[in-house]
Amino acid sequence: MELGAVSGQTSAWFSRRPAWFSDLLLALFVTVIQILSVADYGVGLPEPVSRPVSDFGNAGYLLLVVSGVAVAARRRWPVAVFAVTALASLVYFGLGFPDRLSYLGLFVALYSLAAYGDGHRSLRIAAAGTTVLAVGWLLAAADIEPRAALGWVFFRIGGSVISTTLGESVRSRRVIAADAQQRAELAERSREEEARARVAAERLRIAREVHDTVAHAIAIINVQSGVTAHVLDKRPEQAREALHTIEETSSRALLEMRAILGVLRDGDEREPYPGLDQIDELADKAREAGLEIGVERASPVTPLPSAVGSAAYRIVQESITNVIRHVGPTRVTVVLQPGVDALRVRVVDEGGREASSAPARPGASPATGRGITGMRERCRLLGGELDAKPRPEGGFEVTAHLPLAPVGPAS
Repeated sequence: MELGAVSGQTSAWFSRRPAWFSDLLLALFVTVIQILSVADYGVGLPEPVSRPVSDFGNAGYLLLVVSGVAVAARRRWPVAVFAVTALASLVYFGLGFPDRLSYLGLFVALYSLAAYGDGHRSLRIAAAGTTVLAVGWLLAAADIEPRAALGWVFFRIGGSVISTTLGESVRSRRVIAADAQQRAELAERSREEEARARVAAERLRIAREVHDTVAHAIAIINVQSGVTAHVLDKRPEQAREALHTIEETSSRALLEMRAILGVLRDGDEREPYPGLDQIDELADKAREAGLEIGVERASPVTPLPSAVGSAAYRIVQESITNVIRHVGPTRVTVVLQPGVDALRVRVVDEGGREASSAPARPGASPATGRGITGMRERCRLLGGELDAKPRPEGGFEVTAHLPLAPVGPAS
């Protein structure tokens, strides 16, 4: 058990070993192979050499050690490593030392220059260096015998080109993989940002729906409760009708709230959002609250999108709520004009009356508060416009233009 644990830890360490450790092992391997390959000079195939590596005070061995040890820095300083190995190679072959595997360090340096360099600049350096090396090798081999030994020179040139090509291939694949990873991370961030934007938009939509539903229901209940308190002793039948209206309004508000908040629960059955089909029902509730309301509509030229119908319903609902809350009993006209490319909604009230059967509701102007802002946001989300302003002859007018085709939100 202990031996297995030690073996597993050793394997894990090697799998996580730093890059410098791998390069150090590679440098040691290259150095040993280069020295061993030329140690038995004189045995085997003819080579373009005239002396063993032990000449000039073992200068050949020293050059091989320098070119092999330099490989240890191939990732950090690829250009410098190539320069050192190239110079060692020129001096080595210029002195007529044997080939064998003495060029291994140079090939590793060329591969590293292309693989860990900076692209085109590294390739230009490799091409220029290989050209200089080829000229030097050919000059050094001009008077060697036998002539068949010239094949070793061309082998070095071909090996240099192949090493550079392999390094560039590895670098290109690494760049492509990094670009793909970057695009994947960017796409993931974009999806996260889009999800956050959708959550924020859904929260805003729910807040508007809750505001419109609750404000309209509370306004009607407020009016009807005031009527009930006013006529409870004198006209109990009218008071009973007002209480019935309060009951129906509150029940309807609860149903709409359940439908709105149902998006926060998975698997719940949710009713569709109200649209233009419910405008008449909305007008009936407004009449029970004391408004004289008329609805003028034309048949749609093309089917209306559900988002447009829901926005139009909420705009009419909020406009009526503002009249009930701030004006009191008056006459309201709702005009729905569907066109080929847009739906126009117009809600006009005639203003407060000096005499009424129920007390007027105190409050701010309908142009203030969150109601108008919410209606305007609904229009902008569909790329439309909303205009809400007092009328010169009295009263208030709300006009909305809702495009039927989806467009970007208006700025």
